[in-house]
Amino acid sequence: MLIHTRAGRSKAIAHELTQLPGVISAHACWGVPDVIVFAEVETQPELDDLVMEKIQTIEGIERTDTHIVL
Repeated sequence: MLIHTRAGRSKAIAHELTQLPGVISAHACWGVPDVIVFAEVETQPELDDLVMEKIQTIEGIERTDTHIVL
C-alpha cells in the first residue's frame, strides 16, 4: 500500500501501522508516497477490514493506494 499522510505524521503512522495484524512492514519515505506498507492477508474480506476499518481510520492518513500482488 502507498499511503499519503498529513505533513509531519509519516514516521508516527508508519510505526503505528506495524502494530496491526497482517502488516509485515511499514516505512516512512521522503516524497510521495509518505509511507509504504507491506501486508499479507488470506482473503478479500481480511484485506477489506485491514484497509478500510483499520488503516484508513488512523488519524493523519489522508489517502491509501492499495496494490494487490498475487
